[in-house]
Amino acid sequence: MTRLFHLPIALISGLAFLSLPALAENATLAVATNFAPTAERLAAEFSKATGHDITVTGGATGKLYAQIGAGAPFDAFLSADQKTAERLVTDGLAVAESRFTYATGQLALWSADPARDLSDPEVALRAATHVAIANPDLAPYGKAAMEAIETLGLTADLQSKIVTGENIGQAQTMVASGAADLGFVAASALVGKEEGAAWPVPADSHAPLHQDAVLLTRGAENAAAKEFLAYLAGPEAQKIIADAGYGVE
Repeated sequence: MTRLFHLPIALISGLAFLSLPALAENATLAVATNFAPTAERLAAEFSKATGHDITVTGGATGKLYAQIGAGAPFDAFLSADQKTAERLVTDGLAVAESRFTYATGQLALWSADPARDLSDPEVALRAATHVAIANPDLAPYGKAAMEAIETLGLTADLQSKIVTGENIGQAQTMVASGAADLGFVAASALVGKEEGAAWPVPADSHAPLHQDAVLLTRGAENAAAKEFLAYLAGPEAQKIIADAGYGVE
């Protein structure tokens, strides 16, 4: 695992934006759905400081990977896992030395009903009619949800109850709308909100959700993209990320 503050050489030069003026540029980021709201906030803060314009496009990690492979005009990628960013490097679509872990995600089991008792998640899940998760084939958070369900010993019990959204945001929407009784959502999406009831999923019940950022080859010469990744690894951005409900190192 690449540690957060052992920055790649290719990104260190990007820290120059903190002290040196530069011509404003535009960069487009492909961002995993769970992190898109936080990325929007970070992009706004970064733009205030630098004048660079950052566009955030959110989506399921697997879908964004396919879009990048098909030539989508993204300059950098903020994945919901490490594997997908690594695959882009292997594919020759990302700069190897630019990859680093910017956050660690956390799962929560959530109900829109504040009266629902989630103190015993096994009982709550067995009693549910529908349980929403992100598509495990496209979204790392969906894969982690399936691993958590397996750890609870409920894979067979919930097989006919699971409904999937393309990404973690759609899974949460299913629960919010009442289409599902319960759902495995990003804990970050619940920060600062009091609606419903939630149970923090133990981190050891699924593979760690280490989320990697990487500069894409298309954006290798894009100053805005390089400087944003340097900013993302810095203390100001890391505090915003921690406040948003993510683990940082």
